[in-house]
Amino acid sequence: MTSAAPRASLSPPASAAHRVRKRARSPPASGGATVWRASAENAAPRDHGRRWQSAAPARAPGRAWQRFRTPQAALPSSRHWLSSEDASTSSSRGVCTIMSYNILADNNARNHPDLYWDVPWDAMRWDSRRRLIIREIRHWDPDIVCLQEVDRFQDIAAEMKNRGYEGVFQGRTGEARDGCATFWKSKRLHLLEEDSIDFSEFNLRNNVAQVFVFELNGTHKLVLGNIHVLFNPRRGDVKLGQIRMLIEKANALSEKWNEIPIVLAGDFNSTPDSAIYKFLSTTKLDISLHDRRQLSGLDTSEFGLYEFSSFLKYHWSDEEVRNATGYSNVMVAEHPLKLCSSYAMLKENSNNRGLHGEPLATSYHKKFLGTVDYLWYTPGLECSRVLDTFPLGVLRRTRGLPTREMGSDHLPIVAEFAFTELVKDDSGKEDESEKEDGSEPEVATNQHIYFSSDSRSSWSE
Repeated sequence: MTSAAPRASLSPPASAAHRVRKRARSPPASGGATVWRASAENAAPRDHGRRWQSAAPARAPGRAWQRFRTPQAALPSSRHWLSSEDASTSSSRGVCTIMSYNILADNNARNHPDLYWDVPWDAMRWDSRRRLIIREIRHWDPDIVCLQEVDRFQDIAAEMKNRGYEGVFQGRTGEARDGCATFWKSKRLHLLEEDSIDFSEFNLRNNVAQVFVFELNGTHKLVLGNIHVLFNPRRGDVKLGQIRMLIEKANALSEKWNEIPIVLAGDFNSTPDSAIYKFLSTTKLDISLHDRRQLSGLDTSEFGLYEFSSFLKYHWSDEEVRNATGYSNVMVAEHPLKLCSSYAMLKENSNNRGLHGEPLATSYHKKFLGTVDYLWYTPGLECSRVLDTFPLGVLRRTRGLPTREMGSDHLPIVAEFAFTELVKDDSGKEDESEKEDGSEPEVATNQHIYFSSDSRSSWSE
């Protein structure tokens, strides 16, 4: 009996060894705060080693599920300006357009893939998002750009320099890689003074803020603040303290330069129905009436206990009180500025507004849909127009940002400000009954949607 012929092998012949392509890693951030400057004379070097070399890096989030997702709906190709009908033109001698934009740090996007479960991988790649971010800035052409969550400053600065901007980056301390960056058109704006706040020096976590004094076209001056407030919803005392310190610094610079107007831009990580929003818009807040875990409006109770806040007496430790108000024995936080929110001032012609006239949403990811970004300003300026946001239905159809049209999980907000003649109030001190009015804002249904109190909880910025 003859033996059977050997079975032919079904395996393909061994291929030649190929090199495994790897993505170059940027050097780790230093322990101290990082400051970079970008200008025509001092251009930020371009790190060509950061280009993607393979279809996806080894740590690409969610590679398995990406093959089986429903395609993400596209955002509309344009947004519209909303103009003020009664904005003064005769007394305005200068106009300045300011953008605030949280661009989603690349490192944060990688470390929190659960927030971007429905976002295509190609829309999460930094190279793709960078192009969209720069395209957005170029399209709206602001005079000043305030960015938050910047961890690829060199990449952004190289693009901005080519478009006539100078910029400064202030990095967070500790292990964080991101920070705030501010850019301005060097032909229109002259930097007179700059400062920054490293909140870790005041035991207020490792967030940072930037403060500048600019002169527009050699005539008008303004103070600009750029901040990314702590995210952690349960540390309302720290959030309030960071905002209070930014206001104090901006006001000091305003007084130094003869009471020039102020613009405060940034991601305040607080919703329009929050106590922190009330503090900004009304100059004072009695923290004894609030739970520090609820100050920002981002956290919701799992047990519904906070519906009865008027019947509860909240306990604040001395340290928490000091964080919030600046003094361990003072329960009322106050600030000296008369702040107006640019979007709340121009709300008549938009259907995309909620409580206080703020946008229904400036940020959207898997666990949050709502407004946290603002452009506040003081007398001496008036807001002549703002860039409208998208309807909630349009955002919901995307199932989360970023998209192939929008490079971040935040929308950029843009406002145009006109300088006006500042008329001082000579009527004396404000009525005491108004000063002591501690009534809450009008009751309205919350417009933001907070899907989980634990989302982004590890981002205790």
